[in-house]
Amino acid sequence: MSVDGQTVRLKDETGETDEPGWEVDPDDEWGVAVVATVGRQLRLRREAVAMRVADFAVAVGYGEDMVYKIESGRRIPRPEYLDRADEILGAGGLLSAMNEDVKRVQYPKKVREIAELEARAVEIQLYDPLSIHGLLQTPEYTRALLRMRRPAYTDDVVVRGVAARGARKSVFDRDPVPEISFVQDEWTLRRQLGGRAVLRQQLEHLLQMAQLRNVEFQVMPMDREEHAGVDGGIEVLKFPDGSAVGRSPALANGRAVTEPKHLRILELRYGIIRAQALTPRESAAFIEQLLGET
Repeated sequence: MSVDGQTVRLKDETGETDEPGWEVDPDDEWGVAVVATVGRQLRLRREAVAMRVADFAVAVGYGEDMVYKIESGRRIPRPEYLDRADEILGAGGLLSAMNEDVKRVQYPKKVREIAELEARAVEIQLYDPLSIHGLLQTPEYTRALLRMRRPAYTDDVVVRGVAARGARKSVFDRDPVPEISFVQDEWTLRRQLGGRAVLRQQLEHLLQMAQLRNVEFQVMPMDREEHAGVDGGIEVLKFPDGSAVGRSPALANGRAVTEPKHLRILELRYGIIRAQALTPRESAAFIEQLLGET
């Protein structure tokens, strides 16, 4: 936006100044096509009102270089960019409407594929031994986790990652909702990633999620002498037609599997893990105890 003739860039959800878009994954053919189409429509609409790039850049609140990148399909515009462009160019809502198309490609292809599977699943089984599972993370916890990656992620990648994980949580708003089972190792609930305040907020969120009727949340205590999850995380999604897909780093080199013999192994391990873990009621009491210590 423009204030006293000065160009002022919008800020992202972290409060940090950032560019108004995300990089386009060149390997995502469908995403590239969508972003190119959106960029072309922005350029045609701007040219239709005889507005120069320099003038539009000042009005929309970003640099000329960024306008060129978005119009040439090299950057994915954020919702506020399209909304502002719609207003400036008098598009009557046509540019803002493209947010629906952009929303489908603004996240990495791998994330979209996972979200699409979760959106179809009627039952989801998840065990995460490394950190609190993405579907259960607060934005603050996700942000802290992504900022710890080495080599360090850019701010742009962190913002995009937080948004992508947040978008996957729409699985909890489906009707009918899927049955979802989570098992978390105790240490993932104790380690203060991001600081004490971030962990406390995360634990409070876990208690809220555990109260959902379609969610079963269990904790695997560190004092267990037997643990069927030592080979790594497990993810199994089951669909209405009876088919399923699973994944584990210890099976098929971590690739997604659909073969009955592989799925049987994953479900066997997951069933034993659940039996070894605290019950959902015991797990809720355990989290409340941790909150008292945090």
